Amino acid sequence: MEETISLKELLGTLRKRAMLILSITLAAVLTSAIISFYFLTPVYQTSTQLLVNQAKNEQPVYNPGEIQTNLQLINTYNVIIKSPAILDLVIKELNLELTTDQLNNKITVGSQKDSQVVGITVEDTDPQRAADIANTTANVFHSEIKKIMNIDNVSILAKAEVKENMSPVKPQPLLNIAIAMVVGLMIGVGLAFLLEYFDNTLKDEQDIEKHLGVPLLGVISIIEEPKGQRSANRSVDGVKRARGENVV
Repeated sequence: MEETISLKELLGTLRKRAMLILSITLAAVLTSAIISFYFLTPVYQTSTQLLVNQAKNEQPVYNPGEIQTNLQLINTYNVIIKSPAILDLVIKELNLELTTDQLNNKITVGSQKDSQVVGITVEDTDPQRAADIANTTANVFHSEIKKIMNIDNVSILAKAEVKENMSPVKPQPLLNIAIAMVVGLMIGVGLAFLLEYFDNTLKDEQDIEKHLGVPLLGVISIIEEPKGQRSANRSVDGVKRARGENVV
């Protein structure tokens, strides 16, 4: 016989296991908040910009052919900026206790589509060190690209600066807490349905008909004594116990 689950049964399960669901969700939120605020190290982000555009006094200000050439070179520049030829010099100049790969992971290089501006973004636990790495990388690339490609079409457009009361980009406690709340809620609801699925105890007459597959002929209700009669019976029983008589 195929079993079907109604929406009423689903809501009943959620209502019955509400405390379990809320407990798991609250535990996930508290754990995420504690880890985000007290255990994760803040990471700061700074960036500098390079302009790929060779200045020529005898040429018109706007030269479509030259701009297209510069745009094609940008992809090559993005690779060169993160190459050991540049990063090793940055490590040496700043006396960083980092390997080339570690420094590479801190730096992101990119440019918008059809833009001659290249952005160098650095993430580090120290905002001042992040700014120093970004500016030094830009300066080293600006000087070394002339030797590497024998071309001078790069200028520094903007330097990285450490702003006052700078906020970290990582971690994001509110986002982490929101994600933990959703995950905790999903785990709680899933566990509630799992426990309900494995719960084979008979709780009412509907469960008897459902599991045994037999019609219900009748129900024996619990008959409670009136309060006055119950008190009188208890008094009589107390007297009998005091006399040593058996109480039935």
